[in-house]
Amino acid sequence: MSDSGLKRINSGVRTLGWASLLTDVSSDMIYPLLPDFLTRTLGAGPAVLGLIEGIAESTASITKVLSGSWSDRAGRRKPLVVAGYSVAAVARPLVGLATAWAHVLAIRFADRVGKGIRTAPRDALIADLTPPEGRARAFGLQRAMDNAGAVIGPLVAAALLRILPGGERSVFLLALFPGLAAVALIVWRVRERAVAEAPIARPPLEAPPATSLPRSLWIVTGIFLLFTLANSTDAFLLLRARDCGVPLWQIPLLWSFFHAVKASAGVPGGALADRIGRVPAVALGWAVYVAAYAGFAYVERASTLWALFALYGLFFALTEGAERALVAELAGARLRGRAFGVFHGAIGLASLPASVLFGVCWNVYGARAAFLIGAALASLALAALLAARSRLRPAAGLAA
Repeated sequence: MSDSGLKRINSGVRTLGWASLLTDVSSDMIYPLLPDFLTRTLGAGPAVLGLIEGIAESTASITKVLSGSWSDRAGRRKPLVVAGYSVAAVARPLVGLATAWAHVLAIRFADRVGKGIRTAPRDALIADLTPPEGRARAFGLQRAMDNAGAVIGPLVAAALLRILPGGERSVFLLALFPGLAAVALIVWRVRERAVAEAPIARPPLEAPPATSLPRSLWIVTGIFLLFTLANSTDAFLLLRARDCGVPLWQIPLLWSFFHAVKASAGVPGGALADRIGRVPAVALGWAVYVAAYAGFAYVERASTLWALFALYGLFFALTEGAERALVAELAGARLRGRAFGVFHGAIGLASLPASVLFGVCWNVYGARAAFLIGAALASLALAALLAARSRLRPAAGLAA
């Protein structure tokens, strides 16, 4: 992205991008090493890995719904964003002290609850700080910075493994420091604006009525939920890489390369969605996903996996900014936090059955069948999205 393009993005949005980068440095110092740590050090298996990731994401989804609605009622996003980043920053490195896979489950749960607290208010805050014509670009920047951190994190982990005694546990514990730096950045550098419309007056414990969100938002959320059933935890991709003969020392490098593709293509992907529209960009990304999963089903050589991980990274670049921009515009300013809570919550709730079913299919029918079933479900979601395209336009005045 050009310097002039970056200058057009609000400074608070840029700071949130840097916070995402540091948080993902911390997270991805741990994540690519977690499958090996669970199976070799703690004696768990691939099924346990899928269960841990599915439970963590699904439980966090409840927090996303509540935090999004709370930020709408309070008229403030930043306190919840700070709280969410803080919980995750402190909990995540405790993996280094785990002695059983149940400990990892509890730590991943806390980490994802922190993510749930921050995600919907953060996305709503980005939308609040950005004019409609630049929102996909702003979300693309946030995702690109997030992915840049995921490039750096595995490289830091690989370097520390060569330098420090104690192996993976030392790396996990050192992940505390970039997480705390992210919290400090948000506290000192992000200034939120007042929400354009007054927050809805409602007792804190009273749930918002479902009819308060536009019908188009519920339609697109249902379609995204269907797609999520096709998209299990990425830990299975790392297991696929190991099955194809990628050495363990190359796994963090492969993970870093994957995120490098996501980071480099994230802002252009968001800009493309600003030009051609949100739904066409998402549809293009989902078509890429189908091709990538079909490739993972049939891949046999380790060298081919690098190209497939690049293709999979392109899918994220095309969809992440466009999906969030679409949700923001369908919801409108007054209900934006709640809408992001519902959006992230539905996806999170689908993550558990997606990962569990994928793992069962892998165990019973093999990796090829599991990936082909995922590709087929994604194709169904793509067809549903294209069929509903005419109904996914913001009502007059809602896009502000």
